[in-house]
Amino acid sequence: MVFFFSKRAETKRKDIPKDEYDEIVKLFKRCNVNNDGKLSWEEVKAGFRKLQSRFPLYRTHRAFQMADENHDGFINVDDELDKLVTYALECYPGSIKLRLI
Repeated sequence: MVFFFSKRAETKRKDIPKDEYDEIVKLFKRCNVNNDGKLSWEEVKAGFRKLQSRFPLYRTHRAFQMADENHDGFINVDDELDKLVTYALECYPGSIKLRLI
Protein backbone atom coordinates (compact mmCIF):
# COMPACT_ATOMS: atom_id res chain seq x y z
CA MET A 1 0.00 0.00 0.00
CA VAL A 2 1.35 3.41 -0.97
CA PHE A 3 0.74 6.50 1.12
CA PHE A 4 1.28 9.59 -0.96
CA PHE A 5 0.77 12.08 1.85
CA SER A 6 2.58 10.45 4.73
CA LYS A 7 5.57 12.80 4.72
CA ARG A 8 5.38 16.27 6.12
CA ALA A 9 6.56 18.98 3.81
CA GLU A 10 9.36 21.01 5.26
CA THR A 11 9.94 24.46 3.88
CA LYS A 12 12.60 26.65 5.35
CA ARG A 13 11.28 29.92 6.74
CA LYS A 14 14.01 31.89 4.99
CA ASP A 15 12.62 30.82 1.59
CA ILE A 16 9.27 32.52 2.30
CA PRO A 17 8.80 36.24 1.51
CA LYS A 18 8.19 38.12 4.77
CA ASP A 19 5.32 40.26 3.50
CA GLU A 20 3.37 37.22 2.27
CA TYR A 21 4.09 35.37 5.51
CA ASP A 22 2.80 38.32 7.56
CA GLU A 23 -0.31 38.60 5.38
CA ILE A 24 -1.24 34.95 5.98
CA VAL A 25 -0.57 35.28 9.72
CA LYS A 26 -2.97 38.23 9.86
CA LEU A 27 -5.56 36.31 7.85
CA PHE A 28 -5.58 33.31 10.18
CA LYS A 29 -5.52 35.50 13.29
CA ARG A 30 -8.61 37.31 11.96
CA CYS A 31 -10.28 33.91 11.54
CA ASN A 32 -9.93 33.29 15.29
CA VAL A 33 -13.38 34.77 15.93
CA ASN A 34 -13.67 33.79 19.61
CA ASN A 35 -10.15 35.09 20.42
CA ASP A 36 -9.22 32.05 22.49
CA GLY A 37 -5.72 31.76 20.99
CA LYS A 38 -6.58 28.50 19.20
CA LEU A 39 -7.83 27.92 15.68
CA SER A 40 -10.60 25.36 15.40
CA TRP A 41 -11.36 23.24 12.34
CA GLU A 42 -14.03 25.70 11.15
CA GLU A 43 -11.79 28.71 11.69
CA VAL A 44 -8.97 27.18 9.62
CA LYS A 45 -11.45 26.18 6.92
CA ALA A 46 -12.73 29.77 6.84
CA GLY A 47 -9.14 30.93 6.32
CA PHE A 48 -8.70 28.66 3.33
CA ARG A 49 -12.01 29.89 1.95
CA LYS A 50 -10.71 33.45 2.22
CA LEU A 51 -7.68 32.28 0.25
CA GLN A 52 -10.15 31.12 -2.43
CA SER A 53 -9.18 27.48 -2.08
CA ARG A 54 -11.02 25.15 -4.43
CA PHE A 55 -10.82 22.41 -1.79
CA PRO A 56 -11.00 24.08 1.65
CA LEU A 57 -12.00 20.86 3.44
CA TYR A 58 -8.98 18.99 2.05
CA ARG A 59 -6.64 21.91 2.80
CA THR A 60 -7.95 22.07 6.36
CA HIS A 61 -7.41 18.35 6.85
CA ARG A 62 -3.83 18.57 5.57
CA ALA A 63 -3.18 21.71 7.63
CA PHE A 64 -4.16 19.89 10.81
CA GLN A 65 -1.90 16.98 9.87
CA MET A 66 0.98 19.41 9.42
CA ALA A 67 0.44 21.91 12.20
CA ASP A 68 -1.48 20.27 15.06
CA GLU A 69 1.50 18.73 16.83
CA ASN A 70 -0.24 17.82 20.09
CA HIS A 71 -3.33 16.43 18.28
CA ASP A 72 -5.82 18.28 20.46
CA GLY A 73 -7.97 19.34 17.49
CA PHE A 74 -6.84 22.96 17.59
CA ILE A 75 -3.95 24.92 16.13
CA ASN A 76 -2.42 27.05 18.85
CA VAL A 77 -1.79 30.57 17.56
CA ASP A 78 1.35 31.01 19.67
CA ASP A 79 3.06 27.68 18.99
CA GLU A 80 1.68 26.05 15.85
CA LEU A 81 0.63 28.94 13.60
CA ASP A 82 4.04 29.02 11.91
CA LYS A 83 3.54 25.53 10.50
CA LEU A 84 0.02 26.36 9.32
CA VAL A 85 1.21 29.49 7.52
CA THR A 86 4.13 27.63 5.95
CA TYR A 87 1.74 24.96 4.68
CA ALA A 88 -0.64 27.57 3.27
CA LEU A 89 2.19 29.30 1.43
CA GLU A 90 3.36 25.98 -0.02
CA CYS A 91 -0.14 25.35 -1.36
CA TYR A 92 -0.39 28.69 -3.13
CA PRO A 93 2.85 29.59 -4.87
CA GLY A 94 2.97 33.06 -6.32
CA SER A 95 1.45 36.18 -4.90
CA ILE A 96 -0.94 35.67 -1.99
CA LYS A 97 -2.14 39.24 -2.29
CA LEU A 98 -3.82 38.40 -5.59
CA ARG A 99 -5.88 35.73 -3.81
CA LEU A 100 -6.98 38.13 -1.08
CA ILE A 101 -8.44 40.76 -3.40
